[in-house]
Amino acid sequence: MAKTKIKKYKLKTYKAAAKRFRVTKTGKIMRTKRGKSHLRRRKSKRALNLLSKQLEVTALGDKRRIMRLAPYLKKYRSNPPAGSKH
Repeated sequence: MAKTKIKKYKLKTYKAAAKRFRVTKTGKIMRTKRGKSHLRRRKSKRALNLLSKQLEVTALGDKRRIMRLAPYLKKYRSNPPAGSKH
């Protein structure tokens, strides 16, 4: 009997989630802070510097949702490289 190959389908990545989150080498999911897009002139320099830091996603439910939305985040650490056939 010949073995039949079962085709494994690729999962679609939600690109909005892939752009918002990064995975560190230790596996932590990192996100940026909100409030950076407009009304920056009236914020203090200290507040603006604090906005540039990344935060870890700690809630278990949020981690699960992010990994479901962007299943290849751990593999690529961010978006897949341009022109790759993965």
